[in-house]
Amino acid sequence: MYPGTFAASTPDKPAAIMAGSGEALTYKQLDDRSNQLAQLLYAAGLRRGDHVAIFMENNLRYFECFWAATRSGLYFTTINRYLKPEETAYILEDSNCRALFTSANMAPLIAPIPELSPHVEVLLSVDGGIDGFDDFETAVAQYPAEKLASQPRGESMLYSSGTTGRPKGIKRPMIDLQVDDPDAASGVTLLVRGLFGVDADTKYLSPAPLYHSAPLGFTTSIQAVGGTAVVMEKFDPAAALQHIEQYKITHSQWVPTMFSRILKLPVEQQTAYDLSSHTVAIHAAAPCPTEVKKQMFDLWGPIIYEYYAGTEVNGFVFCGPDDWLSHPGTVGQAILGSIHICDDMGNELPVGEPGAIYFEREEMPFEYHNDPEKTKGAQHPEHPTWSTLGDVGYLDEDGFLFLTDRKAFMIISGGVNIYPQEIEDCLIMHPKVADVAVFGVPNDDLGEEVKAVVQPEEGIEASDELSRELIAYASDHIARQKVPRSVDFRDELPRLPTGKLYKRILKDEYWGQENSGII
Repeated sequence: MYPGTFAASTPDKPAAIMAGSGEALTYKQLDDRSNQLAQLLYAAGLRRGDHVAIFMENNLRYFECFWAATRSGLYFTTINRYLKPEETAYILEDSNCRALFTSANMAPLIAPIPELSPHVEVLLSVDGGIDGFDDFETAVAQYPAEKLASQPRGESMLYSSGTTGRPKGIKRPMIDLQVDDPDAASGVTLLVRGLFGVDADTKYLSPAPLYHSAPLGFTTSIQAVGGTAVVMEKFDPAAALQHIEQYKITHSQWVPTMFSRILKLPVEQQTAYDLSSHTVAIHAAAPCPTEVKKQMFDLWGPIIYEYYAGTEVNGFVFCGPDDWLSHPGTVGQAILGSIHICDDMGNELPVGEPGAIYFEREEMPFEYHNDPEKTKGAQHPEHPTWSTLGDVGYLDEDGFLFLTDRKAFMIISGGVNIYPQEIEDCLIMHPKVADVAVFGVPNDDLGEEVKAVVQPEEGIEASDELSRELIAYASDHIARQKVPRSVDFRDELPRLPTGKLYKRILKDEYWGQENSGII
């Protein structure tokens, strides 16, 4: 259940392909090069439990770095490639990172790191060109492509996105097994095999950045079972459809904004490609508007699967096509962790009533690195093995979970709780809206009122007339108290390719606050 297995049985098979360029990395190359890098890290003194990080665009070297760390018993941290040098330095310092991998493309953002983070001992650029960083190719060439004498399985330690405050490392305990032990398969690998039927014949399209938890976890799980991960350099809706045909993709993973952008392509582009090989389309990362998902079912048929989970893996909710069609809007039923819906005091709520979503496990499955208070804050006040990701939702009579919104973004207007997600789901269906964020802004009488900030579709001019049109559209589709009092416009909303919308940045403008922490 790791690439070395397939380096022996199918050495020339691609473990990964860059979708745009067609550049491929075979299983033998992946095994050899990750062995060489593991040898380099061991020679540098890194041992089980130490930390390494990668700050890079989507690149085949990503997988060599990941597997080198995984077969060395190291914690592996991916860093959002859009962070500023000081933000990157914070993560390197917080994780006590000892080795950092980057690329020449990142030079403007990474060049100050040797001075900002002098404790990082190994600095490698995969294509050279950065002062203070050694050339990756030259460095690894000095080491043999042989397995370390001991290969304890490592673990990812990814950082929260930092929508409130500084991001925190999500640290899970490291198992005491060798990487080639059949029982050492990651939880993600076991889930994707069991739920989505991935195997050595799988060709998996990943259109999102590898620094994000799901793309990293899924692509490396595909390699753990001997399939091929096809990675887009960056997402483009028409190109994604073309790649499904080109590479005969069987499985794929998306975020809802990608679905919205596919649906806004001209119909002739939506249907121009042979997608007959495509049997499983997975989506997660953010709630999907019900109407968007209905239209995707109409376009692709009943091949769309959904899950709700976090990097913390404190629970896992799964929804197959039939489940969603019979319970439109659900994210599914729990298959890992029992769900409890609780009020602000921790009291369990009845069926149908929204509250904080807690997952119950036998023991707490994670901690926030260097932040016991944040860890405690994620736990139920009376049940320490119940933990929450900060989301709000409710269960129906059949035990299906429906997400309402993030608790942090709930609007309280005149004593009424209003959840922005429903309003956003409405407005995104308007043909002139490319993206939308809804949140509460100050109101002297009501406490808060509903504000919508809209990114118009290309070629659509922001205007008072468009604002009135969108408010009228919302009035026709949602209850009066949920309709935005006003609509503002932006050329682009602060949404990263992972699908994450940094609503806090917008909200802080209206509340007269400085943006705190890191995005």
